[in-house]
Amino acid sequence: MESTAAWQGVTLCGIVSWILISSYFNLTQKLRSVLQPLITHHVVTGTHLILKIQKYQHSIWDAVFSGLSCIVSVPFYTAFLPLLFWTGHGKLARQMTLLTAFCDYLGNCLKDVISAPRPSCPPVRRVTATKDEEENAMEYGLPSSHTLNTVCLSGYLLHYVLSYSQNESISRAVAGIIFVCVLVGLIGLGRIYLGMHSFVDIIGGLALGLMILASWLTVHNYVDNFIISGKNVTSFWAILSFMLLFAYPTPELPTPSFEYHTAFNGVALGIVSGIQLTYHQFHHEAVPRIFTPQLTIPAFLGRVLVGIPTILIVKFCSKSLAKWILPIVANTLGIPIKSSGYIPMLKEPVTGKRSNEIKQSNYLQNLFVYCNQDSFDVDTGIRFVQYAGLAWSVVDLVPSLFSHLSL
Repeated sequence: MESTAAWQGVTLCGIVSWILISSYFNLTQKLRSVLQPLITHHVVTGTHLILKIQKYQHSIWDAVFSGLSCIVSVPFYTAFLPLLFWTGHGKLARQMTLLTAFCDYLGNCLKDVISAPRPSCPPVRRVTATKDEEENAMEYGLPSSHTLNTVCLSGYLLHYVLSYSQNESISRAVAGIIFVCVLVGLIGLGRIYLGMHSFVDIIGGLALGLMILASWLTVHNYVDNFIISGKNVTSFWAILSFMLLFAYPTPELPTPSFEYHTAFNGVALGIVSGIQLTYHQFHHEAVPRIFTPQLTIPAFLGRVLVGIPTILIVKFCSKSLAKWILPIVANTLGIPIKSSGYIPMLKEPVTGKRSNEIKQSNYLQNLFVYCNQDSFDVDTGIRFVQYAGLAWSVVDLVPSLFSHLSL
């Protein structure tokens, strides 16, 4: 118990120290001044390679590469990860969720630290077939999140399948590796073909993804053991999530990256707190798994029909509750707040860089250096609570309903 509390305290103190040091020395701006011109140069000089690839444009390729991009999009995560929990593969589901949150945080931090542009459009043709892709195009370029996430998630899934399989064979491992490599290659090529990224973005996403995957495979068992049987898990993760919001770097101009991080940060907290409470009831290794007599396909479809509407209702209710409670709490504590979208009465007309400071700025940094931001965006807290509630329902409320309905 003492050793657990010690490393938790060291971790949290380390994050606070990093925030203060980076704020005092303005590390984000210094790193950006060095890295941004270099990356921008590679983006500009690589434009002719993108144009060569886009000479082969066709509506079929547009559809194929747009479809491939959807498999590592936010809507895909929202649908796939809950279903993974309900298949009975609890360890895979929670590891994939936490790995996604980790990739999202590191990838988006690097994007906003460097603030490097995407390929210029025109001359590059940019294809945004979905609303999600239109929002992605508003982010900075390096690294490619799609490439990064594909490397990490497909790599971890392959590791899990090979570890879970009782009949190990070299041919199966080789086939799996080839499949993952082809998938990563197609995703990377697709991001270039669609005009969303340059070659340097893809290479950056690939390199960062391999480093994260290698690190995660080293520690994932320790992380999982801590979540299911550790001490002070929920309180530690709640404080950690809160600090990560403060530790996020301020980009040069507004992007949706901070919103994505806030959502996945809330998802991670909801999953961790729910698993900590219900592991021995619903998520232990002996639970029924899909394609077995204990969990048939019809029973799983029943879970989907019950689970998806339930988590959507919880998401709506969590958002409504947060919109009501957080302004009251802020006013009670004397914290000045604004809303960039969720609460009309708190909205203020802001443009350009000032909007970015209000919506995505490093709040703790502003607090310590007495910058001119005079209020906080309550939308961050609302979004965090909304997705934390959704994730909690996936692993706690919905499995309870399954139990009562004999699903």
